[in-house]
Amino acid sequence: MLLRILNRTEEAVICLLLVLTTLLVFVDVIMRFGFNTGFMWTQELTLHMSAWFVLFGASYGIKVGSHIGVDAFVKLFPRNARRLLTAIGCFLSLFYCSLVLYGSWIYLGKVKKIGIELEDLPIPAWIAHGMLIVGFAFLSLRILLLLWDVITGKIDGFRHADEAKDSMEIVEELKKEGLEL
Repeated sequence: MLLRILNRTEEAVICLLLVLTTLLVFVDVIMRFGFNTGFMWTQELTLHMSAWFVLFGASYGIKVGSHIGVDAFVKLFPRNARRLLTAIGCFLSLFYCSLVLYGSWIYLGKVKKIGIELEDLPIPAWIAHGMLIVGFAFLSLRILLLLWDVITGKIDGFRHADEAKDSMEIVEELKKEGLEL
């Protein structure tokens, strides 16, 4: 139940950020090139929204297996060795995430203490940069879930998207429906 809520939240935030960033850039381009005016704050807001989008997207990429995988070497090993290598990769990734989370916590604490705001928006910088903690917490959660799947034997490696296989399945579906490309 909690995982389903997190999944939906993650997907909703990614969609919302993508739509809002696109609309904001579109409106700003129209204002600048169509009316020779614009808003000073759009560039800074777009930058922060893109950062939030990237960090949520990294977590979502682990969930759906869309990260690029260089696993030709790992696939040479038997299943249990692949599971061990994947578990080691998960532990190293979790270590990295913990370093970033720790550093982010210290950084955000100092920024909050100083009281810095964004340049063009009246928003405290620690709130805008707080995505570091949220994004890496989601990333850590995804890696922990992946590690659990490796430990329980559900998978033996990182999930990777197979675009060629997916494309061929689409072609086969189209052929079954009588459509040609």
